[in-house]
Amino acid sequence: MARTRLYLVRHGEQDPATDHAPDGGLSPLGRVQADRLGRRLRAVPFAAIHHSPLARAAQTADIAAGHLPGVARHACDFALDRTPVPTAERRDRYPDRWHGWLDDVPDDERDEDATALRAAVEHFGITGDQDRHELLITHNFVIGWFVRHVLDAPDWRWIGLNQANCAVTVVQWEAGRPPTLITFNDRGEDFAG
Repeated sequence: MARTRLYLVRHGEQDPATDHAPDGGLSPLGRVQADRLGRRLRAVPFAAIHHSPLARAAQTADIAAGHLPGVARHACDFALDRTPVPTAERRDRYPDRWHGWLDDVPDDERDEDATALRAAVEHFGITGDQDRHELLITHNFVIGWFVRHVLDAPDWRWIGLNQANCAVTVVQWEAGRPPTLITFNDRGEDFAG
């Protein structure tokens, strides 16, 4: 049975000087984190590296890819920083305590009813004729959404599933079975797929 393993990684730490800028780059620590990530994942036979087009994710991918020779990488809109927010019709699916916070999500990050994130899960959550390993360098809420999906949790449950910078979360799809969470927020030194 062929399976797909998707390695979900939050970008390295953003430079504090650009912390509130939507496209800030990595801090010196973020660069070290990205280098360690590449070293940890060097034994995984990745088919591709997909990364958010935002600078912090692209820089993380560039540094990590130095340890993954021959693996193609590209900016991917499925990995873009998004915050799933409910439309008025689905607002009751989210606990009241989160409504005010969700109302304040900037327009450029809003993903109403998680339309784009659902498309990302559909895009990556497929199996083929062979095993496949793919690396997705993205953002905290994107990873939270994938984990929420794999666990078949309520739509709002991505909230609070926080990722450390350059920690690894692995989800798996296998033909004829529901998706599986393999590891969550792994910050260990070595990682074998």
